[in-house]
Amino acid sequence: MFHLMFSTPCLYVIVRFIWPMPWPLPVRLVSALVLLLASQYHLYAKFSSGSVFSPEFPRAAVVFFNWAFGAILLIAVLQIVVDLGTVQTMLVRQKWLTIPASVRYTLGTAALVLAGIGVQQAMRVPPVKDIEVAIRDLPPQFDGYTMVQLTDMHISRLFDERWARAVVERSNALGADLIVITGDLIDGPVSARIRDVEPLRTLHAPDGVYVIPGNHEYFFDNEAWMQHFASLGMTRLNNSHALIERGGAQLTLAGVTDLSAPHAGLPGPDLKQALAGAPAQAPIILLDHQPRNARFSATQGVALQLSGHTHGGMIRPLDLIIARANEGFVSGFYDVDGMQLYVNNGTALWPGFALRLGVPSELTRITLRRAQAPG
Repeated sequence: MFHLMFSTPCLYVIVRFIWPMPWPLPVRLVSALVLLLASQYHLYAKFSSGSVFSPEFPRAAVVFFNWAFGAILLIAVLQIVVDLGTVQTMLVRQKWLTIPASVRYTLGTAALVLAGIGVQQAMRVPPVKDIEVAIRDLPPQFDGYTMVQLTDMHISRLFDERWARAVVERSNALGADLIVITGDLIDGPVSARIRDVEPLRTLHAPDGVYVIPGNHEYFFDNEAWMQHFASLGMTRLNNSHALIERGGAQLTLAGVTDLSAPHAGLPGPDLKQALAGAPAQAPIILLDHQPRNARFSATQGVALQLSGHTHGGMIRPLDLIIARANEGFVSGFYDVDGMQLYVNNGTALWPGFALRLGVPSELTRITLRRAQAPG
């Protein structure tokens, strides 16, 4: 079903874009075959590793397939727009209209260029995004406290050792007090990714590097990955919390497992367990890969929830659809019943659909501020 779903846009492109072109029949047949082969990128990924989430072939091939697959989807979308516009015009004018080949050439060229831009935007080492968060009752010792949030790194053949090293260097250069990683660090088993994740060993901050799993860790033996992350110097928050101390004041940093954990036979997110024993007066910062449970988090006294998972929607207006699948949360800040939720666009994204248009990746530096007393 997965591969059939991703083949559907290709079939539409063949029928509505390729076949009406004024080309000789052999050219149209070859073009249709090339598109059909390119559309099966995820099937090749499964053949290469046993999982659609871990394409294990050369990086250049992964880049090409993302570009080709992205171009097919964009051609399909643009062709649908043209077809709907043509039907509407025919209904108004009460006459049959034929779409000129020049229109198809234009939309095809636009799709190829946009796909190239989208892949480049997805692959880049993200720029630093600075945000400030005002927290009620934040101890004055933590006013100006800085954190770096990394999320959805999806270290893989596409986001490889060189890319990971550049992200680490840029993160370390920010000199933040704390680094948090909110899941989906990898795509692939430990045996395939051990070299690519090695740069994470040099991530450092005075108050440490903390990590929680995302759904992708559960696709590739979450327990093995969490142990490996610990060996790289990260502290795992597994439905648990840590206290960050400064000048006698405290922050509670809590982390939960992912909603997909029960499907792997492992404990799902349990915020009450994570907060058990936390000091009542310390503001709570929660790491939760998916934003869907934010309303429950707000009832548990969380001041700030940091999430990822959505990749910001990747392409506008696709973000509107992804928001619907995530309780309305997709990118940026939300006030959730008095709790602040920040949904990060992601440091990278899944190499099976690495395209960004209008939704930039980010390497996020968060500065905590004391909220001004009302009135």
